Amino acid sequence: MRANINLIHGDCLRAMKAMQDKQFDLAIVDPPYGINAANMQMGNNAKKKWIKKDWDKNTPTNEYWKELFRISKNQIVWGGNYFNLPPSKCWVIWDKNNGESDFADGEMAWTSFDKPMRIKKIHWTGSASNWEDTKGKIHPTQKPKALYDYLLLNYAEKGIKVIDTHLGSGSIALACWDAEIDLEAYEIDKEYYDKACKRFDLHSRQMALW
Repeated sequence: MRANINLIHGDCLRAMKAMQDKQFDLAIVDPPYGINAANMQMGNNAKKKWIKKDWDKNTPTNEYWKELFRISKNQIVWGGNYFNLPPSKCWVIWDKNNGESDFADGEMAWTSFDKPMRIKKIHWTGSASNWEDTKGKIHPTQKPKALYDYLLLNYAEKGIKVIDTHLGSGSIALACWDAEIDLEAYEIDKEYYDKACKRFDLHSRQMALW
């Protein structure tokens, strides 16, 4: 096996409460921003309408943050500008390179690392190669695999253990598999979980042919 990828359908907070202190070397998470993204129509001239869900109505609780910092040595948190996190000089900015549009030019990830701030440009729109393996997005806030490839290359290494509390589309699972980095990831929504598992299964089987 390239890596131990453990995808779990369940409540991440309940799971974290049973974990040991600093059990994971790195947490890479993309929790709800509290902006109701699940019910937005995403993308330039997007026609896809998602099933209405309530998972992005609120930001994570203080209990979530307490457990996340307890069980991981370092953290990368997408949407860090929406949360009350400690000061950090090491932000990762995803420049979506989406030109003139009604959407934000990028997204911000807070990190616990003592490194310089970085900007990574990866095209965002649905027609880009980011979404070829899923033939379009399978999750409203799906991030491209290439973004996680970049994070693992610069903030992780083989032999470490990574946790993701909100698996979503599963992009991180594909990146960890390719980088040979162990991952434990949680997704509470059954629809998203099933789609992420199917995506990972297809990717891992294709990679095994090489």
